[in-house]
Amino acid sequence: QVQLVESGGGLVQAGGSLRLSCAASGSIFSRNRMGWYRQAPGEQRELVAVITSSGSTNYADSVKGRFTISRDNAKNTVYLQMNSLKPEDTAVYYCNVETYFYDLTSEYWGQGTQVTVSS
Repeated sequence: QVQLVESGGGLVQAGGSLRLSCAASGSIFSRNRMGWYRQAPGEQRELVAVITSSGSTNYADSVKGRFTISRDNAKNTVYLQMNSLKPEDTAVYYCNVETYFYDLTSEYWGQGTQVTVSS
């Protein structure tokens, strides 16, 4: 099992910045992918950014150039630095971890943290 603890959400004005953190504990295999998804009211959950254990990243087009995902493997922690925030970034942000052990993939979700961007 993997436990995820998120922090860093809040209320910010448009153009501001926030940094989200997600610390993972438990059975984190060396091959894994950590990332962030978000869900706005009435919308489906969508990928924001992910980073693999080897450091490869993938971003949603809507956040490219504004958000940066990074990780500290020693701490099993993933970060999302969000700059130039827009009202449309308002959503609940969820940490996600996928672990890979041979052909077994396990997926875990955090409880979510609210990000609200005011105009």
